[in-house]
Amino acid sequence: MGSGVSFKYKNLFIPVIILSSGVLFTGCGESQRSPRPISGQTRPSYTVSIEELASKLGLSVRNSGNSYFELGDAKNTVRLFTDDGGRAYVNGTSIGSVGTVKKVSSKTYVSELLVPQIRGHLISQPVQLPNLGPYEVPRVYGSGTVVIDPGHGGNDPGAQSVLGYWEKDVNLKIAYKLVSYLREAGVDVVMTRESDVYPTLEARAALANRENADLFVSIHCDSNGDRMHRGFTVYRARSASSDSKKAGRLIEKYLSNAGIPSKGLRSADYKVLVQTKGPAVLVECGFMSNYDEAALLMDPWYQNKIARAIADGILEYL
Repeated sequence: MGSGVSFKYKNLFIPVIILSSGVLFTGCGESQRSPRPISGQTRPSYTVSIEELASKLGLSVRNSGNSYFELGDAKNTVRLFTDDGGRAYVNGTSIGSVGTVKKVSSKTYVSELLVPQIRGHLISQPVQLPNLGPYEVPRVYGSGTVVIDPGHGGNDPGAQSVLGYWEKDVNLKIAYKLVSYLREAGVDVVMTRESDVYPTLEARAALANRENADLFVSIHCDSNGDRMHRGFTVYRARSASSDSKKAGRLIEKYLSNAGIPSKGLRSADYKVLVQTKGPAVLVECGFMSNYDEAALLMDPWYQNKIARAIADGILEYL
């Protein structure tokens, strides 16, 4: 759900993050979130602090300053120059630009894409897991009531992909495939919309509450001004119940097992999550702002892959 005029329009509460550079940044579904005071402590989306970057790489922060940071271990030295146009060096070799840098209070944040970029140049890289072949898991049968919410619809098209199609259409296609898997497994499924119409966010949550749903799952696709971002994200409310957290973890696990890049399990107060009384999660299935992923999201095979993985996570949860 996009940032920028060409990507996203959500009829939701709009918490907007204004970064220190003056750049306006919104992720998919920002406008769905319930009101929250804007704070100088708000971290930019899809970033890591210098300390988090070091931790993810298994390094420690040796030196830090306003525009220079040095990370390292016994075999590696990483130097980051975070002024405008600054570059990253691994063991004395330039590996490219540091990219966008944001400062919030006393912390410096850089793009999380630096993690794999730097890791690929470190000495003694972690052992790579073998390719286990096609994704197949035993069929699981479950019971319960699940509400599937294809995001947007009608006069709310959602994000527009870099290939020109609209998010609302992909959401519905993935949702239909997901519903088919769940019903085949014996689950009672209700959809918030079955065609190109727009139920309000309040109506979607109210439907789940009337059905006393065992789980509410909202299906979306993401968008970002940085077209390098790709992968799915699973969201639960900031004050999510243990059941919501469990459902989110399981869906994230099966999507990852299917070989789909993961942005992880995150927290955000989307209205459909906070107004649903039972367990609820929102799945961003991929970035429509990334050319490769935008093409995949229109592929029926890939839509099936996403739907099957989400279904398997739901079935294990139930």
